[in-house]
Amino acid sequence: MDLAAADTIAGLVKGPAVLESFDTERQRLNATLAAQRTGLSRAAARRHLLTLAHLGYLETDGHDYWLAPKVLRLAGRYLASARLPRTVQPVLDRLAARVREPFSVAVLDDEAVVVVARSVPPAAHEPSVDWQGGSLGAPGGAWPARPQRLAYGLHLGARLPAHATSTGRVLLAALPVKQLRLWLAARCAAGAGLPRLTPYTVTDPAALRRILQQVRQADHCICSEEHELGVHAVAVPLRDMQGRTVAAINAVLSQQRLQAGAVQHELLPLLQEAARELRPLL
Repeated sequence: MDLAAADTIAGLVKGPAVLESFDTERQRLNATLAAQRTGLSRAAARRHLLTLAHLGYLETDGHDYWLAPKVLRLAGRYLASARLPRTVQPVLDRLAARVREPFSVAVLDDEAVVVVARSVPPAAHEPSVDWQGGSLGAPGGAWPARPQRLAYGLHLGARLPAHATSTGRVLLAALPVKQLRLWLAARCAAGAGLPRLTPYTVTDPAALRRILQQVRQADHCICSEEHELGVHAVAVPLRDMQGRTVAAINAVLSQQRLQAGAVQHELLPLLQEAARELRPLL
């Protein structure tokens, strides 16, 4: 949304920027580091840190600052009030119980996708629900214990790089051509290319554009070990009744399941069925 300068509250813009400057690389910041990360002066960064600490969104030892649990209130308010997570959660829960794989729904946010709903399978010893065999389960509800490779740190609110994930590519493929061009230009300033996360990550913008064209034609995306080694996922778009892609739903599976053809024969049809079920509700 474009907003005129006269309608903007500068301080309200800078406050979230300070909160977003904390990440896994820098879990604690002082005024100097916060200023470097936000483009504020050191004095302004210090005032914002002090104010946010006063409001309870940061904790401090008098020198360094770090995020306080209160910031989760914002995410909690979103999950409680937003329609999308509430709508898709029952479907994700049913799929996870039936298939015994993790399922997620994500939306595009700048350079990343954000997980807004997620469901993980029940414990391996519990009986399966409404599944009659195939590579995704054993007949009669018998489930052998097997290791499940989950993406590191994948949780509600997690931000994952759009260019290297199945959900991200589905959402990027849905962008208009001009918007996608601007997205790539913003991520590849000075010809730096896209961030490499594993040896398999596609970092060339032209190559990514070709992949996205294939995703558009296939209407799904399989992404293997580009975001994290050992992690394979398949995603399809979630569209509303006007045909707009509002999110992407995916499943994570192991290398063995991938090689056994579980994606094409079982997972992909289930995801497509879920997308059709959810479309009138989005």
